[in-house]
Amino acid sequence: MKYMITAAVAAATLSACSSGDRQIAGASFFSEAGSALDAGDFGEATMNNRLVQTGAQDYTINLARRFAADVNSTVNFEFNSTALDADARSTLMKQADWIRQFPEVRFKVYGHTDLVGSQAYNRSLGLRRAQAVVAFLASQGIDRSRLEAVVSFGETQPLVVTDGRERRNRRTVTEVTGFVESDPMVLNGKYAEIIFRDYVNSAAQASTATAGQL
Repeated sequence: MKYMITAAVAAATLSACSSGDRQIAGASFFSEAGSALDAGDFGEATMNNRLVQTGAQDYTINLARRFAADVNSTVNFEFNSTALDADARSTLMKQADWIRQFPEVRFKVYGHTDLVGSQAYNRSLGLRRAQAVVAFLASQGIDRSRLEAVVSFGETQPLVVTDGRERRNRRTVTEVTGFVESDPMVLNGKYAEIIFRDYVNSAAQASTATAGQL
């Protein structure tokens, strides 16, 4: 009897393994080679290397850091409102002044809300807030084609986690996202022109500061 139970267990184990093997074999047979290994980011390493080698990635990252350091990238809103108050308009005018210095660069505006209300309503509200910022920046002479995509995160990324009303969560954030063209090497020399202009401007600022000290 003991041997019969052992044999039955072994048979069941082999049966399970065979079934699993058949499923794996079937999946690999009907799928592209390597598809099980691709998590959707295949080729990104090559793209990243190219961006680093051309300097595009480093320059975009540096611009993003400078933008966040030079101006306030965030504006806040009253509860359930898309209206831009005096503080918000003042901040956005400074953003527009900065953006005008780099006509070849794209920007994205992200809309956020607090956690009061439904997710669907808050996503719509965040989008309308971002659109209000885009409209204001456009009124300051910024080409809308450079304000890449208006995105709403709604209530999903609160700065302060609370179910109540929180002004710091009711915000939009403006960020540098890249160049006007997908590849800066096809900008007909404008990519180098940006770097050169930035270099000349920085030198002029330094010499002015030095002259003021004399």
